[in-house]
Amino acid sequence: MAYASSNGTEEGVAISGVIIKGNDIIPTDTIRGNIANAGFRSGSYIKGDALITSKRQLPLSEAIQNAKTAALNSRIPGTTVKPIVAADVQVDKSTGIVTVTVIEDFSSVKISGANST
Repeated sequence: MAYASSNGTEEGVAISGVIIKGNDIIPTDTIRGNIANAGFRSGSYIKGDALITSKRQLPLSEAIQNAKTAALNSRIPGTTVKPIVAADVQVDKSTGIVTVTVIEDFSSVKISGANST
């Protein structure tokens, strides 16, 4: 998979792609969608230490923390199971590429309503 990097505009450096690493069970599109909801999506850009979206402007550090929280809240589709126990979000301010690394741990997942027969 390849992403084109952004060389920047007068507005700043456009978010040019989101790379997801470390996921085995949760689909990449699920995590990517949650990261997009945190502001790292097409049309958003970085200007200095701020992320500017179509709806708001916020400090880049806050946007990164929001993206970490969004990744941690990613669920296996059709369930309430959230196996991601850690997430790291790195933003390359010169290219606009966002790299999200997650760790899934099913030993800590609580599944309620399971019947053992």
